[in-house]
Amino acid sequence: MSDDSGLPDVVPLPGLPAEVTIWEVGARDGLQNEAAVVPTEVKIEFVERLAAAGLPVVEVSSFVRPDWVPQLADALEVVTGVDHAPGVRYPVLVPNERGLARAIDAGVGDIAVFASATETFAQRNLNRSLDTQMQMFRPVVEGARDSGMSVRGYVSMCFGDPWEGRVPRHQVVAVCRELIDIGCDSVSLGDTIGVATPGQVIVLIADLVANGIPLDGIGVHFHDTYGQALANTLAALQSGVTTVDSSAGGLGGCPYAESATGNLATEDLVWMLDGLGVRTGVDLRELVGTSAWLAEQLGRPSPSRVVRALA
Repeated sequence: MSDDSGLPDVVPLPGLPAEVTIWEVGARDGLQNEAAVVPTEVKIEFVERLAAAGLPVVEVSSFVRPDWVPQLADALEVVTGVDHAPGVRYPVLVPNERGLARAIDAGVGDIAVFASATETFAQRNLNRSLDTQMQMFRPVVEGARDSGMSVRGYVSMCFGDPWEGRVPRHQVVAVCRELIDIGCDSVSLGDTIGVATPGQVIVLIADLVANGIPLDGIGVHFHDTYGQALANTLAALQSGVTTVDSSAGGLGGCPYAESATGNLATEDLVWMLDGLGVRTGVDLRELVGTSAWLAEQLGRPSPSRVVRALA
């Protein structure tokens, strides 16, 4: 049970990392799925409040075509409007060379590209085949590295695909290996439709390590469609992963996969990690206040169980 301060009791478990980096995706992956466009000033304040709560990485937006994701049409205004806190990284998703040029002009220091582990999703999301998607990413990654940026490679549909069903592990490993080979610093394993279970997570991470991808280059990105996100996160931590993606308030889904529900809520993740004695640097109460504030802006309750319990 928790104490009177609204924080969990701390009972560490052996075999877990001492510290975890939370990669906050709410301002990008969360807000891109809102039915109504969120005002630019609200987005800027959201990003700044997330950083003030102690999150070390706050993904700000995406330089994608406005007709693809109209909710992020103000990406440039948000990226340039945020007051950067010392020591915080503010990545931006970049889909192509045009997006990279905009990121460079905006002074962005970290970017991410978005790959697929399956043929169908590659065709639907990227208009490329599984075998040719790297042709689109290679000049983006090389250009970013030449500009001094770090580059992350998201990989969607790592555990299941709504059109293809089960995804072979070797297919996921091959895409991750290609992203590292073209210059990405790290990869993030996306359970886009939330079907993974802990055993799948453990064996996939083991396969990646066996194929030369270091644990410090692996992040995990779980959706909670089947209520497995926290269990899968714990399995990843037990495998040695130290970077976890999450979304404040549990916002988000995937505009290209209708069965995908919200991301793992950052508050739920922090509650678990605080209780395990794993350092994150995040002030849970301040984060809860931020998500409660945003829920008011959106006009509906936060999906996060911890926000509902504490707010």
